[in-house]
Amino acid sequence: MWGYFPNGIDIYFENVGGKMLDAVLMNMRVNGRIAACGMISQYNLEQPEGVHNLFCLVTKRIRMEGFLVFYYYHLYPKYLDMILPYIKEGKIEYVEDIAEGIESAPAALIGLFSGRNVGKQVVVIAHE
Repeated sequence: MWGYFPNGIDIYFENVGGKMLDAVLMNMRVNGRIAACGMISQYNLEQPEGVHNLFCLVTKRIRMEGFLVFYYYHLYPKYLDMILPYIKEGKIEYVEDIAEGIESAPAALIGLFSGRNVGKQVVVIAHE
C-alpha cells in the first residue's frame, strides 16, 4: 500500500475494518483523520478480527471518529444545492450500476458485498 501513498494518508473513510484498517493505520500521516462509518469485513465473522496497529493513533496523533449518516440528514438540502450544479455541468459524474428485473436483485445484493458493483446499486423492477 505504501507505494500508492508515498507521503502517507491524510484522510481515510473507513468502512472495511480488519486487515484493511490495520494497513491504513500503518500508512497514516501525522495528524491524519479517519471517519469510521462501517467495518463490513467483520459483520459476518463468528470471531471478529482484532486491530493490531491501534498504537499508531497515539504515535501519529491520528483522530478517528465514528460517522453515522443520519446525524447529517438535516444538511442534505444544502448538499443538494451544492452538488447538483456540479453534476449538471459534468464536473462530477454520478454513477449507477443498474440490474434489470426482480430476478437480478439477489445477485445485485451479493455484488455489493463482493465489490462487483461500481457506483450506486439500483435494481429496476419496472420502467414507467
